[in-house]
Amino acid sequence: MNIYIESRVLDIADYIIETGATVRAAASVFGVSKSTVHKDITERLRQINKALAEQVAAVLEVNREERHIRGGRATYLKYHGAEKQGA
Repeated sequence: MNIYIESRVLDIADYIIETGATVRAAASVFGVSKSTVHKDITERLRQINKALAEQVAAVLEVNREERHIRGGRATYLKYHGAEKQGA
């Protein structure tokens, strides 16, 4: 594995653990696709550091469990927030 890829994987992992970021948020911060972040975290990180991979997996599991709440809130604000601002 190239050194720059390994460095990116570790940087993304640290960022997710420190901030609790989603895959989408991490992709935006690091300027890569969601697919790249997902592959980095689920495949490459396990090869580099299994303990770190488990910590990241725990954060991503929390994000997965909460995604319906975030999605519902975004939809609510999209439709109800706009009405309140326009009124």
